[in-house]
Amino acid sequence: MDIKQSKRIVIKIGSALLVDDETGQLRQTWFDSLIADVARVRNDGKEVLIVSSGSIALGRQYFKTSKGQLSIADEQAAAAIGQIQLAHAYQTALKEHQYHVAQILLTLDDTENRQRYLNAKHTLERLLKAGIIPVINENDTVATSEICFGDNDRLAARVAQMVSADVLVLLSDIDGLYTADPNKDPNATRISTVTEMTDDIRKMGGDSASYVGSGGMITKLAAAEIVMSSGCNMCLTSGHLDSPLYQLEQGAPCTWFIPNTTPIKARKNWLRQHLKISGTLNIDEGAVHALKQGKSLLPVGVKQLSGEFQQGDAVMILDSQGNQVALGLVNYACTDAKRIIGKQSDEIKIELGYCLHYEMVHRDDLVML
Repeated sequence: MDIKQSKRIVIKIGSALLVDDETGQLRQTWFDSLIADVARVRNDGKEVLIVSSGSIALGRQYFKTSKGQLSIADEQAAAAIGQIQLAHAYQTALKEHQYHVAQILLTLDDTENRQRYLNAKHTLERLLKAGIIPVINENDTVATSEICFGDNDRLAARVAQMVSADVLVLLSDIDGLYTADPNKDPNATRISTVTEMTDDIRKMGGDSASYVGSGGMITKLAAAEIVMSSGCNMCLTSGHLDSPLYQLEQGAPCTWFIPNTTPIKARKNWLRQHLKISGTLNIDEGAVHALKQGKSLLPVGVKQLSGEFQQGDAVMILDSQGNQVALGLVNYACTDAKRIIGKQSDEIKIELGYCLHYEMVHRDDLVML
């Protein structure tokens, strides 16, 4: 696997790489090299999303206390201070390369709730379409998972899953997965490629107190399991060198986690096998033809509906004879969907007073039967 082959890349950056532990300040030289790296990748026509820790590390200096003495409330307050600095740093640095950024704060709960998941997904997709680089962090002022467990690894994996990324790059304190903790076992060897998450691989993660960061290797393997099931590749590599993406392209040591499917195939398979159907949409022949061409289902093509469903629920899509054509995740709850069926996309806001999406079911959330 090669990062050069990827079209959509999620990069996760840990606090220890971004912030000097002694001064509490941004490691500016390294940060500038990373941003230049990101800009170079974007200049090559690739889409980039950044999942960045660092807000707590930047904000803790205002509490004049050591790391071990901070309470959860202190950590969350530190995050509120540091997140502004972190967002400003990314905005300023990327602006020098003529790129705009957007700040997205998520919790793991946002990726588990289907409605919030779809809202976040569509927001990220819209930003990418506009050429804007999303910078994503856990919303530490209201969530404690990253504080307690180092779950920005899993958050990054959920983001990669959400946007059907080709690759997730975890920039870490270590250059890959080892057979044992290399800090304790001199015979530990790095594994270059993992193609299946077996029990033996999981055991190499040890417990949450083992090597690499606050969450340990175990959270990185959890991230790998998420992305591999989604058809996304993951690379675990050291971020300590300047220009870490360039170093990776030049063959820097790493571990590649390679799935046996693609993001789109994995998502379609999930839609086909794991959804409870909450309603039906009956569509006209024009809409059937559009779906067969890989297009989204628009309200104008829907003739009638049935069932009680909310935004993000699964619906069965039927043709005029009642044959099953497709299934997908609907963008509007049934009460609002009834008001816009048969209408043009530009009439949605007129009818509802708002427009969440122009599509009733987006093609990325739909699978043909």
